[in-house]
Amino acid sequence: MKKPSSIIYRAKAISTGGRNGISKSDDGKLSVNLAKPKEMGGTGEGTNPEQLFAAGYSACFLGALEFIAG
Repeated sequence: MKKPSSIIYRAKAISTGGRNGISKSDDGKLSVNLAKPKEMGGTGEGTNPEQLFAAGYSACFLGALEFIAG
């Protein structure tokens, strides 16, 4: 596999408050209130980190499939 010759895009986010905090992207386009799911003793009133991971992974995977499909 070839190594990329240069980095064309970087994403950066900062989270404060842990699983019951806030995550924000450095460009200000994303700001998410985080909350543990009820099943894990939380309020369930916000997005949880697992949902964000699943959304990012699925979007990236679909993008790779679209790239390969042409």
